[in-house]
Amino acid sequence: MTYVKQRYDAPAGLFAAEAAGLKWLQVPGGAPVVEVIDVTPTSITLERLASVQPTVQAAEVFGRQLATTHDAGADGFGAAPADHTGPNFIADLPMSTDIEPTWGAFFGPQRVWTYARQASSQLGSDGMRAIEALVERLTEGIFDDDAPPARLHGDLWTGNLIFIKDGGTMIDPSAHGGHRLSDLAMLKLFGAPHLTRIFAAYEEASSHLLDNWRSLIGLHQVYPLLVHTVLFGGHYANQAVQVAKAYL
Repeated sequence: MTYVKQRYDAPAGLFAAEAAGLKWLQVPGGAPVVEVIDVTPTSITLERLASVQPTVQAAEVFGRQLATTHDAGADGFGAAPADHTGPNFIADLPMSTDIEPTWGAFFGPQRVWTYARQASSQLGSDGMRAIEALVERLTEGIFDDDAPPARLHGDLWTGNLIFIKDGGTMIDPSAHGGHRLSDLAMLKLFGAPHLTRIFAAYEEASSHLLDNWRSLIGLHQVYPLLVHTVLFGGHYANQAVQVAKAYL
């Protein structure tokens, strides 16, 4: 059985980017992704997933598999999926695919500052000053480490992780090269099931986490919170600013 997402008002290249991201995330031994059946400018046809109640065991397997996906790597921080030359997106918002040599130089300007500027009217002057200060710290490399670019899903909130009888399966990516904590931070932001077990299994499988990695989760949540501010407004603006201030 198949599932068709169709939108005649979709931004040009949206479904092609989704298909390219799903293909790129198909890593041997990695976290499963939904199968793409067909893609057109206004639709994407996927296998239909029959969701089940997630178990602790499935969560642990997914955590280990996600580490394998991340370790497949990327051409650099900010890189688009391999062989994808079109635009990339987070939700409906265009997303830069410029490559930077370090994570902070990529994440600060291309992710945090890009969407802060789009949300400036909701963040206010004090909020924008806090975000700008964080971007400066990121760009200076204060939060950089030695981990190589990871192959990220990029929008791994709980709604994009479907547990089926075979385990956790990822859908609807915003795939790019980045820091592996960004996917973990997204899982925590909206509360993935059995998150503690996912994190424990991931930590056991990965050799690229700092000892204090849990304390840096919030740093990686500033970007999706700003995206949500652009898309939905509301309390996300204040939440983004408060989280940003914690890293100044």
